[in-house]
Amino acid sequence: MATSAANPSNTRLGWIGTGVMGRSMCAHLINAGYTLTVFNRTLSKAQPLVDMGARLAQSPHELAAQSDVVFSIVGYPSDVRQVLLDPTSGALSGLRPGGILVDMTTSEPSLAVEISVAASSKNCYSIDAPVSGGDRGAKNGILAIFAGGDESVVNRLNPVFSLMGKVNYMGASGKGQFAKLANQITIASTMVGLVEGIIYAHKAGLNVASFLDAISTGAAGSKSLDLYGSRILKRDFEPGFFVNHFVKDLGICLKECQSMGLALPGLALAQQLYLSLKAHGEGNLGTQALILALERLNNATLGS
Repeated sequence: MATSAANPSNTRLGWIGTGVMGRSMCAHLINAGYTLTVFNRTLSKAQPLVDMGARLAQSPHELAAQSDVVFSIVGYPSDVRQVLLDPTSGALSGLRPGGILVDMTTSEPSLAVEISVAASSKNCYSIDAPVSGGDRGAKNGILAIFAGGDESVVNRLNPVFSLMGKVNYMGASGKGQFAKLANQITIASTMVGLVEGIIYAHKAGLNVASFLDAISTGAAGSKSLDLYGSRILKRDFEPGFFVNHFVKDLGICLKECQSMGLALPGLALAQQLYLSLKAHGEGNLGTQALILALERLNNATLGS
């Protein structure tokens, strides 16, 4: 893939991390006709994609050796470092000059810069491109993608990004991550407001479903309400986005705030409430499980 736009005939894709998000995102690429090689630490999680026609690699290094562009969406910054930068098994060690790494994990801006520097030293490129929109956004190909790095490289990858959602160019390496963290900060307090409104409506004796329906088209309406309102009422806490991963994201935000000298009290409060879910063993539930923390604080349960 020289400097032309990516297409199925000139661009071989690799994908590391086939969890809740990765699996759906990959499926769009396979359906569009791209040659795709996948790697996941738990091999069984990659099986549905292999059944669709993806090749399976035994390591990120092996995957990168057969790819022009390598995408990753894994759990934590330490995982990103391992799958991309490990000197022997990492993707960068197997990538040819001119290859591109695209990390879609929500991770640390400083790590995105480090990956970019490492890629440049091998005459490769690196884009940080974390996403927002949860499992539904991934399934429906309508994710918001925040891209940092060389804009011309992002433009070359536009045809691939457009299969997954809408790419927004945010600036130099690391700026995609900063944008995603700002996105998480915005969601954090929105979720607190949503569950507080729900618990208040419940205590006031309102029909909570009617209440949510009533506010959804007014100024209190939000994507969070649309995504999670009915799930909360059904007590459907299946993860579109894991509490554990949200706690990680908010922790990265708070660490960045400390180094920027920023006070964000709403963020700090949300992080404490989400930590309390984790302490109750609810880290593998979805972020909408925040209602459980408010129920415990108020000794009240919706629907009772």
